[in-house]
Amino acid sequence: MIDIKFLRENPDAVKENMRKKYQEHKLHLVDDVLELDVQSRTVKQQADNLRSNRNKLSKEIGNLMKQGKRDEANAVKEEVNRQAEELKALEAQETELSAKVTEIMMQIPQIIGEEVPIGKDDSENVEIERFGEPVVPDFEVPYHTDIMERLNGIDLDSARKVAGNGFYYLMGDIARLHSAVISYARDFMIDRGFTYCVPPFMIRSNVVTGVMSFAEMDSMMYKIEGEDLYLIGTSEHSMIGKFIDTINPAESLPYTLTSYSPCFRKEKGAHGIEERGVYRIHQFEKQEMIVVCKPEDSKMWFDKLWQNTVDLFRSMDIPVRTLECCSGDLADLKVRSLDVEAWSPRQKKYFEVGSCSNLGDAQARRLKIRVADGKNKYFAHTLNNTVVAPPRMLIAFLENNLNADGSINIPVALRPYMGGKDKITVNK
Repeated sequence: MIDIKFLRENPDAVKENMRKKYQEHKLHLVDDVLELDVQSRTVKQQADNLRSNRNKLSKEIGNLMKQGKRDEANAVKEEVNRQAEELKALEAQETELSAKVTEIMMQIPQIIGEEVPIGKDDSENVEIERFGEPVVPDFEVPYHTDIMERLNGIDLDSARKVAGNGFYYLMGDIARLHSAVISYARDFMIDRGFTYCVPPFMIRSNVVTGVMSFAEMDSMMYKIEGEDLYLIGTSEHSMIGKFIDTINPAESLPYTLTSYSPCFRKEKGAHGIEERGVYRIHQFEKQEMIVVCKPEDSKMWFDKLWQNTVDLFRSMDIPVRTLECCSGDLADLKVRSLDVEAWSPRQKKYFEVGSCSNLGDAQARRLKIRVADGKNKYFAHTLNNTVVAPPRMLIAFLENNLNADGSINIPVALRPYMGGKDKITVNK
């Protein structure tokens, strides 16, 4: 959510930002909120004046009573009571107008960064850099679920009976590999100075609306029936919520945290051949990294965060590339986002395995996460990035470490988490 003061002073810039994001249908919101804002401030001023006047009248009553002027005092009391009713109506109007302003402001997208390329959707994202040499082996690479099934590592049929489509049972060495990757990612981030955290896996609605847009909320979140609770779609939601309504000393920043959680997502609209198996699912586990920092440090942390993911994947012999997300592909709260994509030897192309986002002060403004720097108070900046999210990450791992005989090589970095194994072999 952008600053209402910025919108008042720069309405044309806010509209131009909407055009860059191909959201012309929202242009009217700027004029709507400016009109409501004028009404809101007018009503607030009237209420403030009335409160001030009532205070004066209350003192006047006391003076009149001391002078024995009871009738005059009673007349003033009647005026105070009349103004109390008028103030009550103004306060109700003030609350209503403020709620309408906030509702519209939460639909207006964050001002995007200067680095963001202008484009309509993810097809216009821009490749930045490649790390590692993509290789296509001289043997056929099977679909990832076929690789797992040959290793007795997945059971989709049973999961379908138990929970429906979009769920899975991981078993044996594949299940162990899944846990090994999560544990390795945890220690990788701890070694880089991040504090490990396991957060709540459910959050209240005020946190949900603080960390994401209404559109994201509708397409992602599962609501707990009869409770003011939602299952998290990523631990970022819970981790940023940790700082709700806080004033943080500038000298204590940045907060650098890495968190583990299961994640639950509706995945509305998922379809197509690459949605089969464990590519798009309703439940998965993830290691995340989040940073809460001073505004002047957020660009530096953005580069550090995506580099962490690149380094992790390269330590497991997986080629990756980075893509700068274009304006039309950015969620409304994001200033800038960069995707990390892993190489798929089977598809002979890259696919997304992580997303690094700088949200500026959007989440902090909604959740009231502030920094105290001497006498100055201002909103913090928040960032997040995927460390690793199996089982999608397992697709890249299995394809890039597959041998012709169906066995899977275990990179050196991962062997301590696999009981020293250097290979997963087909159990005939």
